[in-house]
Amino acid sequence: MISPLASTPLFHLGPVPITQGVVTTWGIMLVLIAGSAFVTRHLTLAPSKLQSVFELLVETVDNQVRETMAVPPAPYRAFNGTLFVFIFVANWSSLIPGVEPPTAHLETDAALALLVFLAVIWFGVRAGGVGGYLKTFATPSPIMIPLNILESITRTFSLFIRLFGNVMSGVFMIAIVLSLAGLFVPVPLMALDMLIGAIQAYIFAVLAMVFISGAVGTRLAPAPPTPVTGKGTP
Repeated sequence: MISPLASTPLFHLGPVPITQGVVTTWGIMLVLIAGSAFVTRHLTLAPSKLQSVFELLVETVDNQVRETMAVPPAPYRAFNGTLFVFIFVANWSSLIPGVEPPTAHLETDAALALLVFLAVIWFGVRAGGVGGYLKTFATPSPIMIPLNILESITRTFSLFIRLFGNVMSGVFMIAIVLSLAGLFVPVPLMALDMLIGAIQAYIFAVLAMVFISGAVGTRLAPAPPTPVTGKGTP
């Protein structure tokens, strides 16, 4: 029996094995790049239905950044939005017959988690300099430095294990049911797998925002108070 952790190379580029997950990832990236170029090519003040859908997506990402990080969303929109959209499309690529989602492979999820790890450092250094970023490890006390360093590593590990476990288990379960029960019985399971895939993309992106907000020192930043007005207010 082939292990679900195994990745069989389709071909080699020199000494580098190219698996189906890599090919699917390339395909998804090309589709997203071509799609974004097409949508942003003819932006108008009176948006079409397609432009309105993508503007709604951008606004949703911005609102999530504001709620999670309590900062202006512009510097973080591209990374977190791209992260969510890629994982969402990758998870749903299993709907295409014969395609296994790249997020069902450890190497893809490990690469995504590594990107988040590097993004935390990048945004942290950009926000407060090297010294300011390093000071976040001494919060709330210098005694916590070793534990905070360990946390930054273990949370990256848990990030990709969570995504891999949920996506791979869904693909594996549907494959087993399909082989035993025929074509139409797994349809409800596929619908559930789609829902789980969307939720996992959302959770991954939100956790990335939480980790970045900790690095830039905004995780505990209180929201600005709402002014109270009324007839009795001078």
